[in-house]
Amino acid sequence: MIELPIYNQQGKQVDTLAIDEAQLGNEVRPALLKQAYVMFHANRRQGSARTKSRGMVDGSTRKLYRQKGTGRARAGTRRTVIRKGGGVAFAKTKTREAYRQKMPKKMRRLANRNALLAKLVDSEVKCIDDLTFGEPKTSAFRKVLDSLGVDRTCLVALGEKNLNAALSARNIPSVNTIAVQQLNAFELLNHRYLIVDKTSLQAFLDGTAWTDDESETKSGAAKKRGKKEAA
Repeated sequence: MIELPIYNQQGKQVDTLAIDEAQLGNEVRPALLKQAYVMFHANRRQGSARTKSRGMVDGSTRKLYRQKGTGRARAGTRRTVIRKGGGVAFAKTKTREAYRQKMPKKMRRLANRNALLAKLVDSEVKCIDDLTFGEPKTSAFRKVLDSLGVDRTCLVALGEKNLNAALSARNIPSVNTIAVQQLNAFELLNHRYLIVDKTSLQAFLDGTAWTDDESETKSGAAKKRGKKEAA
């Protein structure tokens, strides 16, 4: 069991949370984490990079100067690939290149939880009992970071309704926010620290962070069906 300390916004420890490693994969699996990281990174590529061949570049096709007698190297058109402003050899001309990779659902979920386990093992998870603010205020959130000793890149996992905390953190350099149900291995490994409130962390561990969304979606769909039937 991992005993995770719970802090308040002033940086004082007020409680502890027992986390079972079995929920997160028992042990850190570097090969799985690398596979998941590469997949997330590849799936962010647009595949829309394009270059022009020498036939697509604007410019004259005349020979720059005569072949012999100048003492210089032989030169042809200015569109050649060895000149600045010329074309590109083997230009990319496809409509769209696909770099997308896939992983089985169970592997993705395990990788996301295993990345959290890696953060817990390295003591890089800062759990707060309450991360709500009365109003959006960047200085208030910066004080929380200072009290927790966060001096590197930081990922803040929040509930969907905690808007004030998200607005307070968005203007701080090297700090990014994410919904707790969207936590993934790529974002966790891209930041040194993870800040999360106790309620959101427990919802991520026991799976209720997703069941709430599913129930809201089903209720919304039921309401739409009722309106259509009434009409």
